[in-house]
This record gives sequence, C-alpha cells and structure tokens, in this order.
Amino acid sequence: MTAQPTPNDPTGELSTESTAFRAAIDAVRGVEPRIADAIGAELADQRSSLKLIASENYASPATLLAMGNWFSDKYAEGTIGRRFYAGCKNVDTVESIAAEHARELFGARHAYVQPHSGIDANLVAFWSVLAARVEAPALERAQARQVNDLTEADWAELRRDLGNQRMLGMSLDAGGHLTHGFRPNISGKMFEQRSYGTDPATGLLDYAAVREAARAFRPLILIAGYSAYPRRVNFATMREIADEVGATLMVDMAHFAGLVAGKVLTGDYDPVPHAQIVTTTTHKSLRGPRGGMVLCDDPLADQVDRGCPMVLGGPLPHVMAAKAVALAEARQPSFRDYAQRVVDNADALAQGLLRRGGALVTGGTDNHLALIDVSGYGLTGRQAEAALLDAGIVTNRNAIPRDPNGAWYTSGIRVGTPALTTRGVDTDGMDEVAELIHTVLSATTPGTTKNGKPSKAAHTLADGVAEQVRERSADLLAKHPLYPNVDLG
Repeated sequence: MTAQPTPNDPTGELSTESTAFRAAIDAVRGVEPRIADAIGAELADQRSSLKLIASENYASPATLLAMGNWFSDKYAEGTIGRRFYAGCKNVDTVESIAAEHARELFGARHAYVQPHSGIDANLVAFWSVLAARVEAPALERAQARQVNDLTEADWAELRRDLGNQRMLGMSLDAGGHLTHGFRPNISGKMFEQRSYGTDPATGLLDYAAVREAARAFRPLILIAGYSAYPRRVNFATMREIADEVGATLMVDMAHFAGLVAGKVLTGDYDPVPHAQIVTTTTHKSLRGPRGGMVLCDDPLADQVDRGCPMVLGGPLPHVMAAKAVALAEARQPSFRDYAQRVVDNADALAQGLLRRGGALVTGGTDNHLALIDVSGYGLTGRQAEAALLDAGIVTNRNAIPRDPNGAWYTSGIRVGTPALTTRGVDTDGMDEVAELIHTVLSATTPGTTKNGKPSKAAHTLADGVAEQVRERSADLLAKHPLYPNVDLG
C-alpha cells in the first residue's frame, strides 16, 4: 500500500494503527463496499459528536484489533481445561490471561470472562446463586449427583422451587436496571421481584428503607448497582443488610467498573470485597470491548464456571482476547489517572449545569454520570434528547424518580463523562459542554400533535442554534482528536 498525505497524516507515513485499519477496511470493501462505507462513516460520526452517553466509551486500537482474528472461528464450550471441543489450547491461553488480569485488577478470588454482555453476566450470576442455594440442597436431599439423576417427581419439585425465589433491587426510576428483575426482562419472569427506591426529598439511597424492605420481603438475592444513580453506594452496608436476611449480595457494577478498577471507588464503595458475586460489562467506564464478566468468591466459582452450558452458548474467544488486552491496559498506572479524571469531569459538568440553572437529580454527582431533570426547561426527556442530537450532542433520555412521563418519554437526560475523558477533555472543557447543553435546552420548545395538542415527542429548536452549537463543539473536539493515529485516507 502506498501512503498518500492526508490532513491527519501530512507526511504520508502511516502509523501501525492506520496501516492495520486501512488494510482491514480494504478487505471488507472487496466483499461488501456498503459495510466498509458504514464503518468509515461511524468513525467520522464519532469523531464529530460530543458523546455523553454514560454507557459508551472508545476502546483502544489494540483492543479493537484483537477482536478481528482467527479466534472468531473457534468453538470452545466449557471452560479452561474442560472443553467439549478439541483443539482449544490457544483459547485456554486467552481465557486464562483475561481471567488473570481481571482477578489482579479487581482483587477478586475468581473471574469468569465468557459472558457476551451484561445481561448474560447477570443471568450467569442469577443461575449460579440458584444452583448453589436451591439446586444443590435439593440434590443432597435426593442423594443425587446431578439433575439428570433426579426422579420425575423430584425434578418437578426442584423446577417449582427454582421458579419461586425472590429478588430485591433498585427501582428503575431510581436508577436501577431492567435486568434486575423487571417484568419486561427475563429476570422478571424468573423471580418474584420487589424494588427499593430513593428518598423522595433528596433522591439519595435510603439504607434504612432498604433494610426494612429486605426484612419484609426476605429475598434470596439482594441486588446493588445501578445504571442511572449519580452517587456512590455503600456496599458494606448492603452486605450487612443481605446477611441479616440470609440473602446473597450481588452487585452489578457494569457502569462503574472502571472507577473500581481505577481505585476511585475503594473501601466500603468497592463492591468486590463485600459482595459474594459481582457482574460487569467490559466496555462502558472499563473501556474494553462489548462483553460481560463475573467475579465471585470461591463458594460460587464452580457454579459460575458452568455458565456454559447453564446459560451461555459457545464463548467468543476473539472477544475474550480483546478483554484481556483491555484489562491489561486497565492495570497500567495511567488508568487510575483516567478514572479520577472521569469523576472530576462529571463533577465539573454537573456544577456547570447547576450554575446555569439546570436541575440535577440528587443535586449533583460523585461518580461518572449526572441525571438532568429537563422539566424545568418545559421539555420531556425525549424532546431534550432529540434537540441535543440535532446539535451534535449525543445523550439518552432517562426516567427520574417518580417520573410523571413514564419510562418512554421520561423527564430526564442522562449524561456521562467516560468517553469525552478518553478523548482528553478536561474540566474546563466540561464546563463548556454544560454551556452547550444549556444553550440547546433553553432554545427548545415542545411541538404539537396533529390535533394541535401539546406533544411529548415533537420539538422545535430555535433557528441557528444547532449550527452554532455544532461549530463550538467542533472547536472543542478539534483540540482532542479521536484516534489521532488512525487515518483511513
């Protein structure tokens, strides 16, 4: 390939990353040009947008490239040293390295890196707890080695018991996640579920109320963790509550795993020493490939390792390779600096919004995200989300506690700082982002339906505002280029 000078590469001397990605896209283009075009367009869009979605980030070129290799061709059901397919010694190496990095990074006794996503990780955790606490005692009572040895009557009884267990987790409008036992998700069809919320006056987690709910409901699993709660959680207190009622404490740290890895959340706020089982995604604030992971204590390790075939199909060895790379990156000292800057930037963004008259759930943040109550602008979350997107600011609408607009239209916008922090944006830049958000929301008015009634979806953004904000965003992003060593020509 003969390199040609471009604005990003004026000498024409391609970086290793540019050479690799150009070659990959050229190979794709030779088979399906439209896919190659879409890949290039996505990079261009990400480079030109203010990405504030709290669950998104930018993986390193090394992590991205680790996913495109021959491991994609392998079936590897089972786990390290115990595969149902031959020829998996290299997969064993990859999975072992990824698990080793995960254990060392989080100080965990056991790590399982096969889950394809956060929901897969949660399902592995749920069924591991059910297997240990419901299935294993049933097998012992029946003097059976495995479920296939049970009589039809014993099997029927066990199935009823497995489907008759309770789960307690944070409510959706308080910041919990759909996979924590809510009816539209499979978890809600598995468990009888109840929710704990937040204090109506402060929006903060009320541990006394959680304890009261746990005492009344007596769940098998108490879930801590969140997707839209802007404060830290005291996991030592949550473990005390779980122990008091005989529950297993499970923490879903998918959103804040990077803050745990980066030692911003420590002591009582680090879930790993306190929970019997912890789940996470490997992207979001951890900045790896899309995937999931389970950490646990020794008593649950054997059950967790049976995630395939218990819940999962064949693992994705190429993604496990990318997880290993990302976890190795997270063990570098620079990642601790990154994690702290994520939190500092979130606080700067929150304070900037508050100074301009914005309203935030809980009045601020001490993690990586903030939740804006946009009702003060006269908007629904859906209208605010769409108006911001018009101006090149990518967010997502989100319910707020006791949201009058429900989970679809919502009254909130969730914003997070992991992605822009990866680009190098600092606290001054985040204050400018707050100004841009406020400018857009202040210039947006609700639209009307075809019948002339107020709409919860349609909006009107004042003339020229989108263009003005995009121009200011471009100036900010130009100072912090995305993948500066990658030039596609």
